[in-house]
Amino acid sequence: MIKLNINGEERELDIAEDTPLLWVLRDEVGLTGTKFGCGVAQCGACTIHLDGAPVRSCMTMAADAVDSKIVTIEGLVAETGSKEGKAVQAAWRALDVVQCGYCQSGQMMSAAALLAGNKKPSDADIDSAMNGNVCRCATYQRVRAAIHDAAKRLEA
Repeated sequence: MIKLNINGEERELDIAEDTPLLWVLRDEVGLTGTKFGCGVAQCGACTIHLDGAPVRSCMTMAADAVDSKIVTIEGLVAETGSKEGKAVQAAWRALDVVQCGYCQSGQMMSAAALLAGNKKPSDADIDSAMNGNVCRCATYQRVRAAIHDAAKRLEA
């Protein structure tokens, strides 16, 4: 048995320690907002927060998350979610960022982590933080604009 704190809820799961968090979240817990993209931590679709830092859940093993706080896209934008998560979600909606949407939960998780540590990111800061989040629809300019918008929302 492994105990994991997922979106503020303690869960005791009968899983192997080397099970990737992506599959724990999706298959064991039923949180399907975190997506499988490449399986080798290169695309960003599976990004979650582990103690506030963005990590790729496809390559993070369950045992590595014990005694940590895991936040998924569901927890980020929930009523109890972070102010950064709420600002990012509002900006994504206002600027109509999403095209196909597959990568967007990972994009939003990376954006919220950036804003948690940098309230006024430059374009270079955004590009650096978002590097490795692949979007097949090429919404990169809208993502950048939405991050700037979310930063303004956090000021208000």
